[in-house]
Amino acid sequence: QVQLVESGGGLVQPGGSLRLSCAASGLDSPTLMAWYRQAPGKEREWIATITSGDITNYADSVRGRFTIFRDGAKNTASLQMSNLKPEDTAVYVCSAQPPGHNYWGRGTQVTVSS
Repeated sequence: QVQLVESGGGLVQPGGSLRLSCAASGLDSPTLMAWYRQAPGKEREWIATITSGDITNYADSVRGRFTIFRDGAKNTASLQMSNLKPEDTAVYVCSAQPPGHNYWGRGTQVTVSS
Protein backbone atom coordinates (compact mmCIF):
# COMPACT_ATOMS: atom_id res chain seq x y z
CA GLN A 1 0.00 0.00 0.00
CA VAL A 2 1.44 3.35 -1.04
CA GLN A 3 1.24 6.17 1.50
CA LEU A 4 2.46 9.74 1.29
CA VAL A 5 2.96 11.89 4.35
CA GLU A 6 3.61 15.63 4.14
CA SER A 7 4.98 17.82 6.90
CA GLY A 8 6.34 21.30 7.45
CA GLY A 9 3.44 23.62 6.77
CA GLY A 10 2.56 26.59 8.93
CA LEU A 11 2.25 30.34 9.18
CA VAL A 12 5.02 32.53 7.79
CA GLN A 13 5.37 36.25 7.13
CA PRO A 14 5.71 37.62 3.58
CA GLY A 15 9.31 37.31 2.45
CA GLY A 16 9.92 34.39 4.75
CA SER A 17 10.91 30.80 4.04
CA LEU A 18 9.45 27.41 4.77
CA ARG A 19 10.41 23.83 3.97
CA LEU A 20 7.88 21.12 3.22
CA SER A 21 8.73 17.43 3.26
CA CYS A 22 7.02 14.45 1.68
CA ALA A 23 7.87 10.81 2.24
CA ALA A 24 6.33 8.03 0.17
CA SER A 25 6.29 4.46 1.47
CA GLY A 26 5.29 1.28 -0.33
CA LEU A 27 7.10 2.05 -3.61
CA ASP A 28 9.64 -0.42 -4.94
CA SER A 29 11.80 1.94 -6.99
CA PRO A 30 12.54 5.65 -7.36
CA THR A 31 9.61 7.46 -8.92
CA LEU A 32 8.57 10.86 -10.16
CA MET A 33 7.21 13.04 -7.37
CA ALA A 34 5.53 16.40 -7.52
CA TRP A 35 4.04 19.16 -5.42
CA TYR A 36 0.71 20.80 -6.10
CA ARG A 37 -1.23 23.42 -4.23
CA GLN A 38 -4.83 24.47 -3.94
CA ALA A 39 -5.97 27.83 -2.67
CA PRO A 40 -9.55 28.40 -1.48
CA GLY A 41 -11.91 28.70 -4.41
CA LYS A 42 -9.23 27.83 -6.96
CA GLU A 43 -8.25 24.81 -9.02
CA ARG A 44 -5.39 22.59 -7.93
CA GLU A 45 -2.17 23.99 -9.38
CA TRP A 46 0.97 22.02 -10.25
CA ILE A 47 4.08 23.77 -8.94
CA ALA A 48 7.11 21.46 -9.09
CA THR A 49 8.29 18.02 -10.23
CA ILE A 50 11.33 15.88 -9.60
CA THR A 51 11.82 12.82 -11.79
CA SER A 52 13.28 9.47 -10.82
CA GLY A 53 16.53 10.78 -12.32
CA ASP A 54 16.33 13.96 -10.20
CA ILE A 55 15.47 16.27 -13.08
CA THR A 56 13.39 19.17 -11.79
CA ASN A 57 10.80 21.45 -13.32
CA TYR A 58 8.79 24.36 -11.93
CA ALA A 59 5.71 26.40 -12.63
CA ASP A 60 6.45 29.97 -13.65
CA SER A 61 4.72 31.23 -10.50
CA VAL A 62 7.37 29.67 -8.23
CA ARG A 63 10.49 29.33 -10.40
CA GLY A 64 13.45 30.98 -8.73
CA ARG A 65 11.76 30.97 -5.32
CA PHE A 66 11.01 27.28 -4.72
CA THR A 67 13.37 24.31 -4.94
CA ILE A 68 12.32 20.67 -5.03
CA PHE A 69 14.87 18.04 -4.01
CA ARG A 70 15.30 14.54 -2.67
CA ASP A 71 16.03 14.58 1.03
CA GLY A 72 17.99 11.44 1.72
CA ALA A 73 15.73 8.48 0.91
CA LYS A 74 14.85 7.76 -2.71
CA ASN A 75 11.12 8.46 -2.57
CA THR A 76 11.12 11.75 -0.78
CA ALA A 77 10.43 15.18 -2.19
CA SER A 78 11.17 18.23 -0.12
CA LEU A 79 10.14 21.70 -1.20
CA GLN A 80 12.22 24.66 -0.02
CA MET A 81 10.14 27.80 -0.39
CA SER A 82 11.69 31.25 -0.16
CA ASN A 83 10.50 34.83 -0.61
CA LEU A 84 6.98 33.69 0.15
CA LYS A 85 4.07 35.87 -0.90
CA PRO A 86 0.48 36.03 0.37
CA GLU A 87 -0.65 34.48 -2.92
CA ASP A 88 1.36 31.36 -2.02
CA THR A 89 -1.19 30.63 0.70
CA ALA A 90 -2.73 27.24 -0.05
CA VAL A 91 -2.91 23.60 0.92
CA TYR A 92 0.21 21.97 -0.50
CA VAL A 93 -0.18 18.38 -1.62
CA CYS A 94 2.49 15.86 -2.56
CA SER A 95 2.08 13.32 -5.34
CA ALA A 96 4.00 10.18 -6.33
CA GLN A 97 3.55 9.08 -9.92
CA PRO A 98 4.99 5.68 -10.81
CA PRO A 99 4.01 4.58 -14.33
CA GLY A 100 0.24 4.21 -14.58
CA HIS A 101 -0.50 5.51 -11.11
CA ASN A 102 -0.93 8.73 -9.18
CA TYR A 103 -0.86 8.69 -5.40
CA TRP A 104 -1.66 11.70 -3.23
CA GLY A 105 -0.92 12.84 0.27
CA ARG A 106 -3.46 14.59 2.47
CA GLY A 107 -1.81 17.98 2.21
CA THR A 108 -0.33 20.55 4.54
CA GLN A 109 -1.50 24.13 5.01
CA VAL A 110 0.83 27.02 4.22
CA THR A 111 -0.34 30.50 5.19
CA VAL A 112 1.64 33.59 4.26
CA SER A 113 0.43 36.57 6.23
CA SER A 114 1.71 39.42 8.36
